[in-house]
Amino acid sequence: MAEKYRIHGGETLKGEVSIGGAKNSVLKLLAATILVKGTTKIYNVPHLTDVDIMLNVLSDLGAKCIYNREEQSVTVDAVSMTSVTAKYELVSKMRASFIILGALMSRGREAIVALPGGCAIGERRVDFHIKGLEALGAKIKIENGYVHAKASKLVGTDIYLDIPSVGATENLMLASVTAEGSTRIQNAAQEPEIVDLANFLNTIGADITGAGTSEIVINGVKQESLHSAEYTTIPDRIEAGTFMAAVVGTRGKAIIKNVYPAHLTFFNDKLIKMGASIKLVEPTTIEVSAKNRLNSINFVTQPYPGFPTDLQAIAMTLLTVSNGVGIITESLYENRFMQVPDLRRMGADIHQDRNHAIIKGVKQLTGATVVASDLRAGAALVIAGLMANGETIVEKLHHIDRGYEDFEYKLSNLGAKIVRYNDEIPAPQVSSSVINRGEIS
Repeated sequence: MAEKYRIHGGETLKGEVSIGGAKNSVLKLLAATILVKGTTKIYNVPHLTDVDIMLNVLSDLGAKCIYNREEQSVTVDAVSMTSVTAKYELVSKMRASFIILGALMSRGREAIVALPGGCAIGERRVDFHIKGLEALGAKIKIENGYVHAKASKLVGTDIYLDIPSVGATENLMLASVTAEGSTRIQNAAQEPEIVDLANFLNTIGADITGAGTSEIVINGVKQESLHSAEYTTIPDRIEAGTFMAAVVGTRGKAIIKNVYPAHLTFFNDKLIKMGASIKLVEPTTIEVSAKNRLNSINFVTQPYPGFPTDLQAIAMTLLTVSNGVGIITESLYENRFMQVPDLRRMGADIHQDRNHAIIKGVKQLTGATVVASDLRAGAALVIAGLMANGETIVEKLHHIDRGYEDFEYKLSNLGAKIVRYNDEIPAPQVSSSVINRGEIS
């Protein structure tokens, strides 16, 4: 049943909200658990459809996965793996599951993983993953839509990435954990999620230094030296930025808990330049507010620590009703202005020229029926609905559910008028917070 949001805009958001675990980190941590021929427990795991998919990938490989909703933890027992094949039916649902390739190679020197296919926000090729694995000694062939990788042994080497690809950095880190000798990844991605993965791998017995810089060194260890552990995922910086934008866009004031401000330095700086106030209350708590109409800014999306592409659509929504003209340059993906047609339906004045968007602030957005084309565009349209005059209907919520846990519930607690419904059962539905997944089989 296709679900939708009905939003009555114009409410000022106030109160407190707590940020969940980082989606883009926990998916990779879960994949990494199969390096341990034992039981591993991950805390601060958000209740997301993407997490479900990754758990199903692991279960299909033979791992036993239990999600504890109450304590937001996942326990993975990877003692007895029965398969090295990650099927298309699962990998095609979520590109991040391709990270299982490096994990399988590190554990057993063999992997058969479906190619992830295209993505709504643009082409993200896997060439860097393949070339890096070949440099480590893997023999790879691609046939019938699958990557077949095998190696009698993996040997550390120097690998230079033409671009600081997050996925390639993670896959090569995982593959190098049990390689002979040292591997050096140059021009590596520097995102906080990379650091989180490295910290987890070190916790289970790996030897990794340099994560968070452009050069990561992985000193190979023996498979049998990797051991069970417990680990807590970092907070989701993109979810934090989303709620910050929602509060600022409605000229509200809120306390945001469980956030690492240093992970959002560039984004925070831009919000402050727009006229927002951001105060550090505690090391992992901030107060965000805005009293007046915001001012326009220009920015270019860049790899971390630059402006995050995952917050580009959300920032664009703020610019639609800001003073002056703002210019956004999307430098990472060729098709990440998917939200533009729907923002125009709501009255936004946006001119798009290839990877540039010129946004002239209008007095007010007006409610309309819009469609979430991808995860972040969907979140941006929800914020637009909160800011708009009148009623907004946001369709295709399955995109939003990939990356935001209890989104409408958290927004409602801040004072938003938002309900989830479908055409056959128009009444608000029970929050997903009451769901307990139990064992994934």
